[in-house]
Amino acid sequence: MKRQTRALLNGTLMIAFGFVAATVSLAQEDAEAPGEPPSAECQAFAADPNADVGDIMRAGCKPTVGQMSALMDNPLGNVAMLFTQVDWMIKKEPISGREDMQINYMGIAQFPKKLTDNWNLINRVIWNVGSVPLDLDNDSGFGSSPGDGHVLPPPENFPPGANPPLPIDLFRGRTTGFGDMMYVALFSPSTTKKVGKGNFTWGAGFDVGLPTASEDVLGSGKWTAGPSALAVYMGPKWKVGGLLTHFKDFADRDSARADVNLTNLQYFLFYSLNETTAIGMAPNIICNWEQSSGNKCTVPIGLGFVTTANIGKVPFRFGAEVHYSVVTPDDVLYTKWNFRFYVIPAAPSALFGWMN
Repeated sequence: MKRQTRALLNGTLMIAFGFVAATVSLAQEDAEAPGEPPSAECQAFAADPNADVGDIMRAGCKPTVGQMSALMDNPLGNVAMLFTQVDWMIKKEPISGREDMQINYMGIAQFPKKLTDNWNLINRVIWNVGSVPLDLDNDSGFGSSPGDGHVLPPPENFPPGANPPLPIDLFRGRTTGFGDMMYVALFSPSTTKKVGKGNFTWGAGFDVGLPTASEDVLGSGKWTAGPSALAVYMGPKWKVGGLLTHFKDFADRDSARADVNLTNLQYFLFYSLNETTAIGMAPNIICNWEQSSGNKCTVPIGLGFVTTANIGKVPFRFGAEVHYSVVTPDDVLYTKWNFRFYVIPAAPSALFGWMN
């Protein structure tokens, strides 16, 4: 399994570097010759903040940073993005009051695929590299969730006798390595719906979790699947929406591991300061339905900023957020604080013929 994990990690890194290299190369090919003034058509496109980026590219013009930022605001848009996200999470064990740090790197390769004139398939391939303050045998029941690498405490009385009365020396040692991978597919209308002064769009589909973790506490030990859905309203100033994923195990890699029945709701609320910068938040509500009442859900709020800028020919989005959990479990390990940083290079899907 460790050899397979290394192969998967190498493969995903190759995809990431290939994406960036192809984006830079294609953007340079489509760029106008140095010193050549833009055509009247390109100037008209640049003056229209609502111009379709695909039309801009097909006309041989370059979208502005503001136009690319607007395209990246749509999580179901015709844009390929490579998310590089790092979370520093302060974990708290509520009985003893002890705290320690969990670090998780998450990569997401997101790309659309046109199915028909009316429907797109939005693909998200997700991988994690985590570092958790735990060094426990798999019979303890501890693990990590698919998709975001959050540490999952064992359900009560699983397995029998595995959970001695707290306080115990929960935070001992550290385990670092590759986590579970996940694929999310969202079927979405190819055009947005006008609502008031903004636009609304939605997508629905499924997710599949793969037990690729290099160590027990870095994954669930289960094959998982479930429904996924996303909805977003993009107004002149406000962007509001959420991505819902649910994981339920259907097959074991390790039959000694706890069952997985988990819901992850990433809600987002952003206010635009200008065409490239916004403030807001996008935390994750986690509900572990294997826990008893009072220990199921963690609900954070937060604040951060996001901005988009070109590096060479490639648009990059940079963001930083801090989240604090206002609803927490009574008796099991949870995330108290989360400090999140992310960088997202992007390219219009019009650059890639196979996406169209």
